[in-house]
Amino acid sequence: MKIATILDHIDSGHMALPEFQRGYVWNRDQVRGLFDSLYRRHPVGGLLVWATEAKTAVHRGDGPLAAGIVKLLLDGQQRMTSLYGVARGTPPKFFDGNVQTFTGLRFHLRDETFAFYQPVKMQDDPLWIDVTSLMQGGTNGLAGFVTALSTYPDHAPKIGEYVARLSRLLGIMDIDLHVEEVTGPDKTLDVVVDIFNRVNSGGTKLSKGDLALAKICAEWPEARVTMKAKLKDWEGADYYFSLDWLLRSVNTVLTGEAKFSYLDDKNALDIQDGLKRAIKHIETSLNLIAGRLGLDHDRVFFGRFGVPVMVRYLDAKQEPLGAAERDKLLFWFAQAGMWGRFSGSTESIIDQDLAALEGAGGGLDALLEQLRLWHGGLCVEPGHFTGSTLSARFYPILYMLTRMGEARDWGTGLPLKASLLGKMSRLEVHHIFPKAQLYKLKDASGKARHARGEVNALANFCFLTKDTNLDISDRLPEDYFPEIEASHPGALASQWIPMDAALWKADRYLDFLEARRALLADEANRRFQDLLHDDKRWMTTAAPVAPAAAQEAGGITTEAEEAELEAFNDWVEAQGLPRGEIAFDYADPATGAQKAVFDLAWPDGLQPGLSSPVAVLLNQPGEVLALASAAGYRCFTTLPDLRAHITDDILRLEAA
Repeated sequence: MKIATILDHIDSGHMALPEFQRGYVWNRDQVRGLFDSLYRRHPVGGLLVWATEAKTAVHRGDGPLAAGIVKLLLDGQQRMTSLYGVARGTPPKFFDGNVQTFTGLRFHLRDETFAFYQPVKMQDDPLWIDVTSLMQGGTNGLAGFVTALSTYPDHAPKIGEYVARLSRLLGIMDIDLHVEEVTGPDKTLDVVVDIFNRVNSGGTKLSKGDLALAKICAEWPEARVTMKAKLKDWEGADYYFSLDWLLRSVNTVLTGEAKFSYLDDKNALDIQDGLKRAIKHIETSLNLIAGRLGLDHDRVFFGRFGVPVMVRYLDAKQEPLGAAERDKLLFWFAQAGMWGRFSGSTESIIDQDLAALEGAGGGLDALLEQLRLWHGGLCVEPGHFTGSTLSARFYPILYMLTRMGEARDWGTGLPLKASLLGKMSRLEVHHIFPKAQLYKLKDASGKARHARGEVNALANFCFLTKDTNLDISDRLPEDYFPEIEASHPGALASQWIPMDAALWKADRYLDFLEARRALLADEANRRFQDLLHDDKRWMTTAAPVAPAAAQEAGGITTEAEEAELEAFNDWVEAQGLPRGEIAFDYADPATGAQKAVFDLAWPDGLQPGLSSPVAVLLNQPGEVLALASAAGYRCFTTLPDLRAHITDDILRLEAA
């Protein structure tokens, strides 16, 4: 079928994109490469379409379908979207992506190269031809371009050669592409999605959640758009959730189960109602977690798969929670995150927790008892704060204690409570003993006295306002602590600083850490006991303490490193791929014990559920690389290497 005919079919509604297809993810290099290949008449591959009845076809976009049989693109979306966008000067109705990717393509008549418009380079060179204008017949089509070139004496001798090249460029629309059809009454949505996943081996596959959503969209075409709009709202509040995560909450509301297969018998009205209820309860949960626990942004929002369980509980209540019941639910959420309850097999763990809520004898007490039996105790010990780096599992707990309690800023003396501060960007992590000063310390043999894990120990962190952090700079506690105590009495103790001045000296650093861990553990237990309103049943036994070596395996060490990872995550998302998990908690699936922290990870793969897990490990020791590799992760030690992998092996969906 000629390319021009395919584009006409898209215009008429005879060809469209199935709802389960994801958005446009090509970049400008891929668009340029496609046109270069077509111009040189190199093969670019055929199309695979699903021929089905228009009346039952669920397609993307708001363009109407033609009556009768329509063809839904299974393989070829990126190429056809690019061709349509350049040839028509506007994206097709099913478009979902960045329109700038194919805007402004130019062709150089002498060099026979394609490039995107650059004013300084191209504006005074008439040999740079606007491809879209040429294909749309702009400036009177081919004849108009020839006439314009004839006015330049230097180019007149080559007019014949240039005409041939322009004709060859226009001839792209007459190129035949092989179109293979999937058709027949046995080609159900499940079968077609399986075919899509098989042929789309280089692209972004469909997860179980995608398949569930595709089935939902068969009855409710606006489902994906509606859900993505809500996720975008939460992004504005600095929470990054996935479609799978939101759909999981819809599932628990409607079925009381975690597995998506339980949604199969739900109709469009059921799903719409379930989504409405899920969103309401999610936002209630987020407000409770942020307002009462102070966990008010994505970086400290651990245990996020506890939210679908909370949503189910809130939906069953159908009435506002009392203070004691609210706090007990929040106690469970924080404890589940702290001990890595959802670090293993998420679906099965959610199902266990949902089961604890249901039936005779079910409820919050049963949920807490299940957590206690699973972990072995819910009290915090000083050893739990032995971890290092911003990735330690107890980092969110330190933040929570800061926001819940009476912690005060050391520069202003003002409290650091959630109601006063807002987002994490207004707070900075402060190394109480500056890293630069600690690294200067040497032992008798001249070696550094403190290893990286000790320098970045969690007990060496606190939260301060940016101005205060800058004012303190790299001074040692023995220097600046007396000034703070004189200006704001009690401010140091409010951040659990040992008040023995002898521990403020650099040579007593390890003793300082030990003393502060004990204070942090006491504060954590006090805050958790407050959430239980002094119900003693759940905190009578201490939790096991993981070995320090395991807690220090990997992790982010600086805010600059964290910012670099966040920026990379934004780029990945802009390519239409799922965001990775910053400071991924790699844990024992049976016990939840933390084995290591990966700087950035995709535990379900960049092609969720159908490709190997991926981990970014920046400046990590060999044992972390070995652990991740043994667990089946494809490891990258630099972000440029991962970017190249994504660009070369994943985003070039159909360039071959």
